[in-house]
Amino acid sequence: MIGRIAERLQRLGRDRSGASAIEFAFLAPILIAIYISSFEITTGYSVSQKTLKAAGSIADIVTRQDTVNKAFLTEMIDAAEATIAPSPAPSLKLKITGVTIDSAGNAKVLWSWNESGGVPYSKGSAVAVPSDMKKPGSFLVHSELSIQHTMLLFFGAPARLESSTRNITINREFFYRQRLGSDVPCSDCG
Repeated sequence: MIGRIAERLQRLGRDRSGASAIEFAFLAPILIAIYISSFEITTGYSVSQKTLKAAGSIADIVTRQDTVNKAFLTEMIDAAEATIAPSPAPSLKLKITGVTIDSAGNAKVLWSWNESGGVPYSKGSAVAVPSDMKKPGSFLVHSELSIQHTMLLFFGAPARLESSTRNITINREFFYRQRLGSDVPCSDCG
C-alpha cells in the first residue's frame, strides 16, 4: 500500500501535462491588467488631445470675430462638446478672456467670461502671458478648457474607491492674437 502511494507521488512529480495551465493561471491576470491599462492610457490620451483641439479651436474662432457677446461665447460650449464627442463632457469648464497688452508690455484683462455666464477674472487684473506673446499694444484671446475624465477601468469599482482615484482633470489653455482689427471687444462681458 505504501509502495503504491509512493509510486503515485513519483508519477505526479514527473508529470508535466498541467504545467501550461499553471503558467497561464499566473500570466493571465498580468496580461489582462496590461490590456486594460493600455486601453485606459489610449482613451485618456484621446480625450486629452480632443480637449487640446477644442481649446485651440475656441480661441481661434473668437479671434476671427470683429466683436463678441455672451450669447456668442455661450455657443463655444457647444463647439467644445462637439469637438470632444463622443466622450461625455458633463463637467466641462470653459473660460474665455480678452487680454490687452499695454505699451509697457503689461498684460491685463479687458473682459472675461466662463461657462456659467460669470466673470472669472476682474477687469484690469494682471494676466500671466507667455513672453513671446507680449507684443506691446496687442490684444490676445485666452481660452481655458477643463474636462473631468473618468477612467472606465474603475467604472464598476466598489463604492469605497475614492472618486479622486477614478477621475482625471484635463486642463488646456491657448493664447491667440486677434485676426481682425486691433482687438475683439465683448459688448456685454464683465
